Amino acid sequence: MNDSKILIEKITEGIQDKKGKNIVIADLTSIDDTICKYFIICQGNSPSQVGAIVDSIKEKAREGANSRPSAVDGQRNGEWVAMDYADVLVHVFQPEARQFYNLEHLWADAKLITIPDID
Repeated sequence: MNDSKILIEKITEGIQDKKGKNIVIADLTSIDDTICKYFIICQGNSPSQVGAIVDSIKEKAREGANSRPSAVDGQRNGEWVAMDYADVLVHVFQPEARQFYNLEHLWADAKLITIPDID
């Protein structure tokens, strides 16, 4: 398994550990001139849940894939937090912000993989 796939697996675990929902992985590898290879998009229902998801992602990525984000933006308001892992960009939204920005639609040319929610 390549490094990006391991990182994606660990990030997904971090999201699921804090009950993040509606996880979508956008595979951008077949699209030219993108800023990364993968987007991972998910949501939490409150600023505190978004923060917990972000912290869990950091922990799982560090422990399981020896990876740290080069940048994390948006933590102060907790509506949309973006995490930059170079080849993988993670977007943790609250539902309203996710619906407004609709990243899945913007990257409709990508292969979208939906991860089932864990209840």
